[in-house]
Amino acid sequence: MNQATTILDASQPQRPARTVFSSAAFHRIQLRHFILFDVLPALGTLAAFVSLRWLPLHVTDIVLFSVFWLATGLGLTVGYHRYFSHRAFTAARPVAYLLLVLGLMAARGPMISWVAMHRRHHELSDRDGDMHSPNLHGETLSGRMRGFIHAHLTWMIRHDYPNVARYVPDLLRNRDLMRLNRSYYFWVAFGLALPALIGGLVQWRWQGALTGFLWGGVVRIFVVEQTMSAINSLCHLVGTKAFARGDQSRNNVWLGFVTWGEAHHNNHHAFSNSAAFGLRWHELDPGFWFIRSLGILGLVWDIKLPQETKIISERRPGT
Repeated sequence: MNQATTILDASQPQRPARTVFSSAAFHRIQLRHFILFDVLPALGTLAAFVSLRWLPLHVTDIVLFSVFWLATGLGLTVGYHRYFSHRAFTAARPVAYLLLVLGLMAARGPMISWVAMHRRHHELSDRDGDMHSPNLHGETLSGRMRGFIHAHLTWMIRHDYPNVARYVPDLLRNRDLMRLNRSYYFWVAFGLALPALIGGLVQWRWQGALTGFLWGGVVRIFVVEQTMSAINSLCHLVGTKAFARGDQSRNNVWLGFVTWGEAHHNNHHAFSNSAAFGLRWHELDPGFWFIRSLGILGLVWDIKLPQETKIISERRPGT
């Protein structure tokens, strides 16, 4: 292409990049993912409780559930959310890869898709285009109920897909991350197989492998999904608003610990690049504790926190 052609092309009006895509192909993928990682884990969790009559809960099952719940939850809150979505800190390459793998094992979707959807959520929080807002279905009781169900569950069945070239260009440039991201289904399967293997080896019987698979894999996926969905639903409907940000994000202190700190959601929307979501001593934030521990070990650095004076000046009176 010669210089004249280049100048001519540059003078043409540029079409704005599309923000979202919607197609039958995308919707089929979304429905399949919903069935595989939302419907089936729910049924599997029911089966796990029914099977307690024949397969009593072993201490190994409790440990496996707890360890994999915590590990994959940290993969989401510290990895997918605070690191990849908001760059709240800088991580050594092995730590970044580990966080990505743990996030993939949580079965909440590939990291690239998750981050693109989350960045769009912040861009349009509780406004048209926010794909999982519970506040766009009317003010009546039935509207509130529809909004809750939509935000907690049904939005995943069918929704617009954000243009990743627009929302995550920084991540698309990292070939190693993209290669790992494409192995999503492998890591989900690994996250199911590993607790089954450990359970079988520890108990040295096939029942241990089965219950390890159920409690460390299937039930854990279901609980993690419910926990993350509560951020979309409850944390935009119920709780306190310490900071005015033009949306309905709320803090739920009573959910702080079991959501790895995610339930301090209004704090997060006020200071989205902060590595800490809990901004007061009583706002428990295991995700930040983990980040701080990695910082002490020198594995992460440049940990971003809002200035105390800014927190005080922007906090709503009486909160």
